[in-house]
Amino acid sequence: MKILIVTVAGLSARFSQSLGYSCLKCLYYENRPEESLLHRMLCRDSGFDRLVIVGGFLYEELENALKRDFGEFQDKITLVKNDHYADYGSGYSLYLALDKIKDMDFSEAVFAEGDLYVDRDSFRKVCSSPRNVITCSQEPILANKAVAFYFDSGYGIHYIYDTEHSALEIREPFLGIFNSGQIWKFADPGRLRRITESAGEREKRGTNLELIQRYFGDLSREQYEIVTFKQWINCNTVSDYRMIEANE
Repeated sequence: MKILIVTVAGLSARFSQSLGYSCLKCLYYENRPEESLLHRMLCRDSGFDRLVIVGGFLYEELENALKRDFGEFQDKITLVKNDHYADYGSGYSLYLALDKIKDMDFSEAVFAEGDLYVDRDSFRKVCSSPRNVITCSQEPILANKAVAFYFDSGYGIHYIYDTEHSALEIREPFLGIFNSGQIWKFADPGRLRRITESAGEREKRGTNLELIQRYFGDLSREQYEIVTFKQWINCNTVSDYRMIEANE
């Protein structure tokens, strides 16, 4: 079984501010529901048997929208509620999803953050790889919006992100730095289960990069593939969202 995890629990603060009212940005559209970020992501389906969606902020709105506008996915969706969307970091949403699937008989899981638009061909490349996958975009690395990763001098992977959107800092020599595509493929269910079961409070309450770092941080270069997205938009504001039409 192949699983897609999408987390959409966050407060959408910057997106709501750009609109002038509170909005769950994964559901936002201007003409029809099929234009929403969540619908577009699920339509990138590459043979997934189960779609695990983690919500929190405006949870009832999400629940109703999935029933009303996502009928073609109903038999695949598992909806998980994150009651700590406001006081924990993004790591708790990922933890809840991983905890939900840990007893399922799956062969691989792809995790995508719910505020992204990516091109179909690149996404399919992620899903079709037989290995673990980390992704990057071709966007500039800006501290006010980027999740970045770098290779240390031994090609170890390290993820960095500033929750204050102020500045990124690397305190060691590094071989390269990239803007993360914020989509990952976990091709080792056993490793993923062990990380989930041993997750401590720091991993649960921090950003999702805590769990991702534990999974990828000590893998050898032969154990993962890097996929660069041809088209990638991180929708922090409605202006970002409106860039999608130019990429379709």
